[in-house]
Amino acid sequence: MTQLPHSVLERARSVPDPADRCPVHLVPDAPAGPVEVAEAKDFLERLYAESKPATPFDQRLSQVASEIDRTGSYLHTAGELRFGARLAWRNAARCIGRLYWQSLAVRDRRHLDAPADVAAECIEHLRDATRNGQIRATLTVFAPDRPGRPGPKIHNEQLIRYAGHRLSADRSGAVCGDPRMVDFTERVKGLGWRPRARHGEPRREGAFDVLPLMVSGDDVEPELFDLPGDAVLEVPLRHPEHPWFADLGLRWYAVPAISNMPLVIGGVRYPAAPFNGWYLNTEIGARNLADQDRYDLLPLIGRLLRLDVSSPRTLWRDRALVELVRAVQYSFDADGVRMADHHTESERFITHVANEERAGRPCPTDWSWIVPPMSGGLTPVFHRYYDPPDDALRPAFLPPEG
Repeated sequence: MTQLPHSVLERARSVPDPADRCPVHLVPDAPAGPVEVAEAKDFLERLYAESKPATPFDQRLSQVASEIDRTGSYLHTAGELRFGARLAWRNAARCIGRLYWQSLAVRDRRHLDAPADVAAECIEHLRDATRNGQIRATLTVFAPDRPGRPGPKIHNEQLIRYAGHRLSADRSGAVCGDPRMVDFTERVKGLGWRPRARHGEPRREGAFDVLPLMVSGDDVEPELFDLPGDAVLEVPLRHPEHPWFADLGLRWYAVPAISNMPLVIGGVRYPAAPFNGWYLNTEIGARNLADQDRYDLLPLIGRLLRLDVSSPRTLWRDRALVELVRAVQYSFDADGVRMADHHTESERFITHVANEERAGRPCPTDWSWIVPPMSGGLTPVFHRYYDPPDDALRPAFLPPEG
């Protein structure tokens, strides 16, 4: 089959009014207040209930209370930080991969708050987590908020995302790349960023341009940092039965590292704490590449499969979706890049729920996020009720700020 033109990935999109977007000049967060001793105590009680630190509980609580009284905050020990980060993962109601919560690798970088240092360690995070495709669940923690001194902030929603380029000056909605990232792409372009080839020269905007990191310190103004190629493992997508699929030029990155959710442990807030697991096949194939407000590839895949796309009653979307997810899973497997499938991971989540029940703990779960976006009724997570999500549960990764 002949090479498909670049325009196959250009779709008409509706975009929000520019007045709704955050400007490049950012408004600083409200100053952090002092940590509540009660929050620290609740966390320490959980820590001591599940592990055996060397320092007696009463002694450690007294140390923490005294430090809060002097400074308005306190410093977690390495063990407290590691336990708190893992507990935040265990408490994440929207994550299906929580069976592995105790294996989270925690990189302690709390001494860093300068944007350049934060960006450099985010790049090292990606290298450490990628491991030539044997993806490891990893979290890096940077300096916390302190009274009167906010910690650093990573403005990207993930460390790796593809740009969304608006194609028309009249803002008609045509986008090349990821429509979800149009606003952020325009923000970084406002700071001077342009896609560049490996040798640094500007090049044509494409559908899979890796965005730079946008990081700010306590001076608020953000700085941009490009991700080097050796920190971004990408998988070219192809299909086990259809050679033409490779001609589409599709690809996706290997490490989904969330970077805009503050981590709160015992009342201490870490605004920059990027973390990753590994991809579920449907996250890429049934959402990122298939959603109508993302890459919206199902109509194209349906036509190339020669399906009858004249009516939804032919179930052409369902058939195209299965083949798109198959292509993603096949490509990651062929390249030796770790990826979960929605059937196996659903069974493992049920194992996690059973483990939590045996331990006498609730397992807060958002059903709408846990059930896969494809073949949900064929998985065991579909057919049961769960403890409802608890927004007050701590430690936790908090929702991103506006």
